[in-house]
This record gives sequence, C-alpha cells and structure tokens, in this order.
Amino acid sequence: MISFGLTEDQDAIRGAIREFAHGVVRPLARTCDEESKVPDDFLQQVWGLGLTTTQVPEAFGGMGASREPTTTALVLEELAWGDAGLAVAALAPSLFVNALLDHGTEEQKQRLLPGLCGTSFALGSLAVVEPGAMTDAASPKTTAVAKSGGYVLTGTKRFVPFGDRATHFLVVAAVDGGLGAFIVARHAAGLTISAEAEKNLGLRAVPVYTLDLDGVEVGEGDHLGGPSGCNVRALLDTSRTGIAACLVGIGKAVVDYCVPYAKERVAFGEEISKKQAIAFMLSESHTEVEAMRWLVWQAASKLEKGLDATKASFQAWSYAGERGLWVADNGVQVLGGHGFIREHPVELWLRNARTLGVLEGTVSI
Repeated sequence: MISFGLTEDQDAIRGAIREFAHGVVRPLARTCDEESKVPDDFLQQVWGLGLTTTQVPEAFGGMGASREPTTTALVLEELAWGDAGLAVAALAPSLFVNALLDHGTEEQKQRLLPGLCGTSFALGSLAVVEPGAMTDAASPKTTAVAKSGGYVLTGTKRFVPFGDRATHFLVVAAVDGGLGAFIVARHAAGLTISAEAEKNLGLRAVPVYTLDLDGVEVGEGDHLGGPSGCNVRALLDTSRTGIAACLVGIGKAVVDYCVPYAKERVAFGEEISKKQAIAFMLSESHTEVEAMRWLVWQAASKLEKGLDATKASFQAWSYAGERGLWVADNGVQVLGGHGFIREHPVELWLRNARTLGVLEGTVSI
C-alpha cells in the first residue's frame, strides 16, 4: 500500500518550520538579498532548531535521531517558502555532516563531527560546482592525484556556501578514473579562498565563495570513506533532492502570493483572476507545484530506504528546475509591471528559481 500522507511527527515538524518561515525567514528575505548577508542571530536561531545536529549520534555530540530525508525535504520546502537563500544558508552545514554520517569512516566521524555539534553555528561546506557554462557534476575537472600517503588536489570550485567561515570543505574531484570526495581544511597549503563573496543573480542572501586548489595535499585519511572511497553519486543525490525541495517552496510561495493578488487587482472593470489567461496560468502553476513535490517525495523516499536514488533525484531536480522557473515567471506575468519592482517579492523568487535550477550542472544517469 502506498501512503500519500505525513506521519504525525512530520506534520508537527512542518507546522513548526512553517511558523518559523512566516515569522522569521520571510521578514528577513528582502534585506538579506539586498545586503547579500545572513545575520548571525538568524544562523544561531537556525542552529538552535537542531536541523543539522539532531541526526548526529550522541557519541559525536548530536541527539541521535534517525535520518529522514523526507522530513528534510519538508523542512526545506517550508524554509524556501520564506526565502530560498536563507533556506540554503540554514541547511548548508547538513550537506557536510550528512556526507560524513553516510559515507565517512569511524575515524573521520570522530575527528570532525564533535566540532560541528557545539552550541554555536559551525559548519563544513560542500564544494561541487565548477566554472563553465555547462558542468557535469559526475565528471569534474578538479583532479585528485594519488601520491605516497595521500592525494594532491588541483582545480577550482565555485558557489561554495560560507567559504569565509567553514572549517573544512568536502571537495568532489576526479580520481583514478572515477569520483572521490576529499576533506580539505580551510588553512591547507595551496588552498585560496576568494577575498569577497561571489555576486550572482540569485540566492544572494547566502554568501558563496570560489576555491582555488593549487596542489593541495591531503592525507589518505581525508579521502571520504577511506581508501576505497565512497559513492559520490549518492552524495549528489541528496544535494539535488534538497535543491528540488527548495524549488517547490518557491513555487508554493508564488502561488500563495499571486492568487490573492489576482483576486484583488482590478483591470477593465473586473478582477484579473476572472480573465481566462490569468486563471489558467494560476491553475497550471498550482498543478506544477504539486507535481514537483511528488517527484521530490519520491526521491527522498528512495534515499530514506537506502535505494538507488540517482534517477529519481535527477528527475526531481531537473523537473523542478524547469517548472519552478516557469511558475516564478508566471508570477511576474500575473503582477504585470508590478512584477518587476522590489515592492513585491516575485522578482526575487524568479532570480532564486533561476539560480537553483542551474546549481550542480548535469550528471550522467
């Protein structure tokens, strides 16, 4: 039997995060976008919610809860309803922590997790995206060459969240004809972090940086998963599912905002919601949000069951990337000239949807 409902716990968590998104995230969205900065007190509030550390075993300083990708997808959707940039900022530490939990050796967990489970916001960051118009996440140009006792990393990574404050980076690189992920300390010799945050079209609230790796040497113990490495594709599956969940949140925000607007806005003597073109646009947008959500839940469910989720996560990410942008563009059209001004948030949602849709490039499935 297939269940299309949420558990009691999931419903409660979604309700709590929704309240947080309404009361805290949404009011900060415009200011954070304009200033390209996330307030420290917001990060500390998010840290207090335990979104990153709850699933870390108690032995490493966490709360020992079970991993539930479906619940994480719900959380990301609600946070992104408030603002996708702040949602990425809130969950950025989880990508590094979850990679350690799922693929790290016991030594790697003991060495790194306790430092990421304190009472203050702390993080490692994931470095996947590379420069270039089209990037194949499964075939990075960044390389890791084996040497006695370790590896030498060379390449460039972009769009690395919190590059200015992350203690470690998980760098995806090509190694021995395959893929590997390597733990790089921020002060490693040969690692250069851009002095200023990148200036991009969307997700401007979360500070992202460029990493240049010029012969960075790491030890054998810094190869995620040990000598045999790990399934990096599975790591990317988790990230893509999260991005798709954020796009669902943006789509829902657009529909929630535009439907009341269309019912109140009068043109040529009647509400624009009664215009067939507008009504169809809003109806189709709502349908697309529902379709995006089910694809995300399908991918998250596979991740939760330990099944191969590469195809499902790619479908969720690629579909949400295309249709999420379409929904956001519809929002701008519904508002007409008002869609282009900062008085309304739809132009911000359009920029964020465009940016999320191109993160992490393509992948061979």
